[in-house]
Amino acid sequence: MVIALQGSLNGFLSEELLMRSVAVFVVTLAVSISAAQSQTRSLQVYVVDVEGGNATLFIGPTGESVLIDTGNGGANAERDAGRIVDAARDAGLTQIDHLITTHWHGDHFGGMAELASNIPIGAYYDPGPSVQGQPNTVAFLADVYPGLVAEASRTIVDPGDSLSIDGLEWTIVTSGGDVLESNLAGGGGENPYCSSFEPQGPDTGENAQSVGSHIRFGEFTALHPGDITWDVEGALMCPENHIGTVDVLFVGHHGQGPASPVGSNTPQLVNAVAPRVSLINNGTRKGGQPESMSVILNSPGLEDVWMSHFSLLSGQEYTVPGIFIANTFDQELGAMPIAPLPGARDTWPDAPPHNGTAHWFKVTAMEDGTFTVTNTRN
Repeated sequence: MVIALQGSLNGFLSEELLMRSVAVFVVTLAVSISAAQSQTRSLQVYVVDVEGGNATLFIGPTGESVLIDTGNGGANAERDAGRIVDAARDAGLTQIDHLITTHWHGDHFGGMAELASNIPIGAYYDPGPSVQGQPNTVAFLADVYPGLVAEASRTIVDPGDSLSIDGLEWTIVTSGGDVLESNLAGGGGENPYCSSFEPQGPDTGENAQSVGSHIRFGEFTALHPGDITWDVEGALMCPENHIGTVDVLFVGHHGQGPASPVGSNTPQLVNAVAPRVSLINNGTRKGGQPESMSVILNSPGLEDVWMSHFSLLSGQEYTVPGIFIANTFDQELGAMPIAPLPGARDTWPDAPPHNGTAHWFKVTAMEDGTFTVTNTRN
């Protein structure tokens, strides 16, 4: 009888231990799956070539998307919108959840209507009214934009505003000529590069109105400043660096230089944020001048610079190795230029249309701060 009881007790204990083992296994499996998901959660960014305009597509870890700018308009609207749609499809998107228009220049909003006719857009963000009153912009804001935002929503953003993007901390740092006055995590402290900064006078054009964004994904950080210009850069970064350092700088103003009141990429901005990687969405005859490249290529802590196009304005003297260039030339050259083209950009004829295959850069960032950059050309 005792033996039978002992046997029954052993059976009971075995069943209890089995249940505990199953419970431990289930918990362990759940933890393992959670850890695996954490390791595979990523932020993806497509830097789409829109021939010296801007279109940068972010896909957060849960698939929520943000597009900054829609490329050129006019005869190039269909081309640029098509390139953005191609990137969205590559990312598996069926809609653009959020669209930020940095400012009202045609190379930044021109493809918007064409894009909206090809893929749904959920919400629109911009810096507010146009300040230059260019006829094409006035007509777009009066006749086209209201219809687009009526089917979604429109928000005029201010510095310090946050976009609600699942898995990301998205902070507006500039808009409408104003700048962030508080410190982001990792920001604060005197900016040593400000000792040489001299204001150049207000920029009354659209560039200075640009919406600038700071993006944080776990330990990974990035800055997309739009086309902000000299004095706005100074107000944002001097005397205190409100931003801190970043892993990736999506270089502002197509990589144009700081040589005038409407110039960009001052040492006070580029050196202070000290990006590990800088990506420049330039054209063959737009952006990447020696003045800006000398700042970008010499910023502290830099590992790589990537350019959407080989810049004839910089030549081999102020450019990067070909492996870091997504698109080469828009026309055949008799010889590879070594020296930069002389004269100002505006003295050279417009680039010929480049309607063939365009390659994008793709950034894949992890929560632990590691990231890769892929040049889809090579």
